[in-house]
Amino acid sequence: MTKDLSKRIRDGLILFFVLLCGLVQAEAQSTSIEFRSSDTALQNAFYRAKKMALSYRGNPSDPVGPWYEAALPSRNAFCIRDVSHQCIPAEVLGMSAENSNIFTRFVSNISESKDWCTYWEMNRDGRPAPEDYRNDREFWYNLNANFELIHACWRMYLWTGDTRYITAPAFKNFFDLTATRYLERWKLQVDSLLTRPVYLNAPVPFNNTDYFHRCRGLPSYYEAIHNVKMGIDLVAAIYRGLMSYAEMNVLWKQEQRAVLFRQKAEAYRKQLEAAWWNDTTSRYHTYYSGQGGFGSGEGETYLLWYNALTDSSRIRHTIQHLLRSKWNVENRSYLPYQLARYGYGAQAYQNILFLSNPATERHDYPEVSFGVVEGLVQGIMGVSVDARRHSVATLYNRPSGDTCELRDLPVLSSRIGIRHWNKGSTFVNEGPSVIHWRACFHGTGRPIRVNGKNKKAVQQTTVTGQPFFYTDIAVAPREKVTAVIF
Repeated sequence: MTKDLSKRIRDGLILFFVLLCGLVQAEAQSTSIEFRSSDTALQNAFYRAKKMALSYRGNPSDPVGPWYEAALPSRNAFCIRDVSHQCIPAEVLGMSAENSNIFTRFVSNISESKDWCTYWEMNRDGRPAPEDYRNDREFWYNLNANFELIHACWRMYLWTGDTRYITAPAFKNFFDLTATRYLERWKLQVDSLLTRPVYLNAPVPFNNTDYFHRCRGLPSYYEAIHNVKMGIDLVAAIYRGLMSYAEMNVLWKQEQRAVLFRQKAEAYRKQLEAAWWNDTTSRYHTYYSGQGGFGSGEGETYLLWYNALTDSSRIRHTIQHLLRSKWNVENRSYLPYQLARYGYGAQAYQNILFLSNPATERHDYPEVSFGVVEGLVQGIMGVSVDARRHSVATLYNRPSGDTCELRDLPVLSSRIGIRHWNKGSTFVNEGPSVIHWRACFHGTGRPIRVNGKNKKAVQQTTVTGQPFFYTDIAVAPREKVTAVIF
């Protein structure tokens, strides 16, 4: 059998598998989600973003199968970084089949001939985008990508409960190769981060003016500076990717491997805190140059995105710097969700209105509208989902007196409704099985009345030291529960 025929058969099987799963999950693919708010500006922002994001939904009859744009619009393509950011809002907007297909395409194309990379970007024709790929020796690739994709697969499992994202053979193969051979091939061991060569596994002869040579293995998403040895965002990505892989191993009952990869991940986090913090400026360096010195540019956004920081003071300094500086829309599209969950609800709100404004420069970049949906659902409405416990937690991050409501929100292969106001929340389980709702509220513990009965609150603090309290409630199918605080 020829190599081309084998590839066509494999691609055909992938497409058939994805389309079949898409039919099974037709209920979850509806785009019927609604958002209502007493703040009309916020409501309008959601519907502008929803309309824009859905306009990037590709034609499922394209050769690649179901897909959505997650790259420069003119390319008709999807890129790993963008997809990993857009995947949860895509799921919220009913693009389950698209996510399944896109993720399967990426994990299935890892290969030794590409030094255990997959394709950085694929297009509607089911091929690597020619803007980023010439052949297996000459292509563009940011090394964050493999670890980013592991983390994205874990988040997709937590949100949907779809175990294929962590157990399907192609996915498990990708995870294992990344955590072992990819990490070794690119000299990304924790003790090699600041000593590794700038250009590794490069084509021979090497042409520094050819970006398919020079950018084959960029150690950062920050692309404005050449000759970078390491970026802080890659350190954080490795940490989070290995932590996600450790969590998967727990579910697979591989306890020793879980401990091993958790320890490996923690070594990267410790190195990040020990080597990259600048006491003089009270911020993190963001790259280490080939000349042997630290520098600053983009990258801090990803420290929040990967949950790589644990020092509350450093988190606050990092956020303050992000708020003081001007960033491109790619960076800003991450901020609504990150600012809201770190306790900066007012600033999250301002960024949502900015990004959803049609007058904003590069407003039509796909990641922007998906970022607004993410910022409203996961940020302002504070929705987090954990398939391991079949649970949904909510924490309203718009303490302004406004009332906000989500209807027909897809989670855990089911649907829920959430309504928040300044003194309480309502949760509606529209699905066929019990969902465990953790009703969280900002402040210090006070009694929580659940459907007229008082329940004891549990007190906790966020990573930045802000107090909140909660109670856990089992919500039966088709049940509506209201939690009110006094």
